[in-house]
Amino acid sequence: MTHVPYDAYDPAPSPYEQQPHLTYPWQPPPPKAPPAPRLPRHPAPGRHSDLRKLRGAYRIQRRVATLTALGYFTLFLVLSALAPSFMTGSVSGGLTTGLLLGLCQLPVTCLALVLFERTARRRLDPLSARLRRQRASAAAQDGETP
Repeated sequence: MTHVPYDAYDPAPSPYEQQPHLTYPWQPPPPKAPPAPRLPRHPAPGRHSDLRKLRGAYRIQRRVATLTALGYFTLFLVLSALAPSFMTGSVSGGLTTGLLLGLCQLPVTCLALVLFERTARRRLDPLSARLRRQRASAAAQDGETP
């Protein structure tokens, strides 16, 4: 005599388990489960190598621009805290080193923004335009609207 393994044993559900428990007789039945979502015909765009390159390039670009501006500000704060004699030193007339470095904060931030825009136009915009064209041509082949 062979026994069915416990994992394979699936008894028929009782009539009470088939229907959800209703607290009141006038309670409406629970809503039906929505249909399963359709799977796309194309692979997910996140798996595309050009899209990964684009995301990586944007990530690097954001980090460089952010660290440039924040790094300069952090350097200014560290020098203010650890080297007050250097920061109070006179550069010319009544202009101190700390004031000069503080005034240079705005041009450094603007330079980081300009370089961010310039590299985006040179390297990232052509890659994203190519990805858009590929997506539009793939959608046109399938008869979809992009």
